[in-house]
Amino acid sequence: MSELSRELVRVSRRISMVLRHRPETAGLTLDANGWVPVAELLTALGVTRAELDEIVANNDKSRFAVARRADDTDWIRASQGHSRRVVVDLDLPAAPPPAVLFHGTPAANLDSIMREGLRPDSRHHVHLSADVPTAVTVGRRRAADVAVFEVAATAMAEAGHTFHRSENGVWLTAVVPPGFLTLKPT
Repeated sequence: MSELSRELVRVSRRISMVLRHRPETAGLTLDANGWVPVAELLTALGVTRAELDEIVANNDKSRFAVARRADDTDWIRASQGHSRRVVVDLDLPAAPPPAVLFHGTPAANLDSIMREGLRPDSRHHVHLSADVPTAVTVGRRRAADVAVFEVAATAMAEAGHTFHRSENGVWLTAVVPPGFLTLKPT
C-alpha cells in the first residue's frame, strides 16, 4: 500500500465529508444504506476513476467501500462515521465482539467519560478498535495527549449490548456505559 499524494489526501477528505456528513454539498443523495453511484460521485467532485481507485485502495483507514450491483454499476459509501444528520442504515449484521476492544480519546475527555461512558455524540455509533496502537492513532487525530480505554466487550454483549463490525474492521456500538471501561496506561 503506497501513500497518497497531498492532492489525493485532500480529495479523500472531500469524499469523506460528502459521504459521511454533507452529500448535498456535492448535489448527491445517498440511498438508505449510504451508497451513491460511483459515476455520480466522480462527476460531482471532478475526480477521475483512477484517482478514486487509488484513494480507495490506499486509504490508511479503508474508509470507503465500493460494490458492484447486479446492473453492473459501481456504488460507493463511507464504511462508517456518518454524522447523525445523514440518516443511513449500514445494514451491518450484529457480530459477537472479541473479549476486549479499545477506544482512544484526548486525555481532556477522561472525566466526562468516566462519569458518562462513551457516547456517539454527533455520530450514529461509538467507534472501537481491535488493538491499542489503532486506538492511540485514532485518539491522536484530535490531541497529542491521548488516553486509551479498554472496553469489556464480551461482558457488554452478555448484558444485551449489540456490536457491529464495519467492512474496514472498526467495531461499532450504540454506547459504552462507564462500568465496562478500564483506563489503560499508555
